Amino acid sequence: MGDSAASTFEFLGLTFNVGNMISILLACVVVLVLVYALSRHLTLKPGKAQNVLEYAVDFTNGIVRSSISGETSRTLGLWGFTLFMFIIVANLQGLFLHIDISGVTYVKSPTSDPVVAMTLALMTLTLAQFLGIRKLGYKGHFQNYLKPFVLFLPINLFEEFTNFLTLGLRLYGNILSGEMLLGIIIGMSHGGAVMWIVSFILELAWTGFSVFIGCIQAYVFVTLSSVYISRKLELED
Repeated sequence: MGDSAASTFEFLGLTFNVGNMISILLACVVVLVLVYALSRHLTLKPGKAQNVLEYAVDFTNGIVRSSISGETSRTLGLWGFTLFMFIIVANLQGLFLHIDISGVTYVKSPTSDPVVAMTLALMTLTLAQFLGIRKLGYKGHFQNYLKPFVLFLPINLFEEFTNFLTLGLRLYGNILSGEMLLGIIIGMSHGGAVMWIVSFILELAWTGFSVFIGCIQAYVFVTLSSVYISRKLELED
């Protein structure tokens, strides 16, 4: 009971998880420090650090432009870069820094928590609705929910809900399962010298694979988010 109480706090009637707040804040700080370090000395003839940053920006811009055309793709470039950087750092954070004290987790991968993953999905859906209304107007935007027939309104609304679930749960499930399996592998090391060697090898292999999965999931999330937003910017037939 004490550990549970120590892991949460209330503010304005809302209950917050301390571990989630610390993990999210740490991921934000890492992204900020990383981008600052890479952009500290910008020159016309870029060095290695600037090349890395420019490659990351070009990469995320490419993701956005592949789905969204026109002026909107240029205005969403920073959104795509920020979202990608946060998710990739958040996905990998728990692999290299996992802090548990007295049964309370204070640092982990923020995206291994369903609240964080679903919040990111909700932010994407909210942005898509806003951009759709801004471009098509209220009438044009909401008319899409009545196509191809008015009777499709419940189906289209249900599709919005499933998009929200699949976008968030895909990210959450992949990162959580990776951390859980890594925890099981680490637990095997207590079975003696032979099991320690086996678990060490498995841990290295799984950590490498998890890094790959974490990067892929960041790419997939930004890609699907861009596709979803692009669909809200067009009038359906």
